[in-house]
Amino acid sequence: MRDIQNRTDLKVIVELFYEKLLSDKKINHFFEKFRDPKTLAEHLDILVDFWDNIVFYSGTYQRNAMASHLMLHRGHPMKPEHFDTWLNHLSAAIDKNFQGDNCHILKTRALSIATVMRIKINELDQNS
Repeated sequence: MRDIQNRTDLKVIVELFYEKLLSDKKINHFFEKFRDPKTLAEHLDILVDFWDNIVFYSGTYQRNAMASHLMLHRGHPMKPEHFDTWLNHLSAAIDKNFQGDNCHILKTRALSIATVMRIKINELDQNS
């Protein structure tokens, strides 16, 4: 297997990742709006931009991911097990086709993002 090298590789990962998320009853309620193929395709393009920026510092993602997830939490509370499931599905999607330094970077940054998001959610819940 080879390492993640470009946006095409990231697209392979996010497509498999969302296939896993949408089929997992423990977490798929967060992703219901992406069942529509057009909406899903648009969202996957945004995710490729996000991970491209995270792994390759491309500057392709200019949104505030934290804000949208905190708003989602208000309607669908996120619990620690949801983050664990999310991380496990992302790791599985990476490991299915890739291995190497960029894979490690993506997994490590995903863990960091999930950790910060958990902290922000706890702060939000305590201040509500």
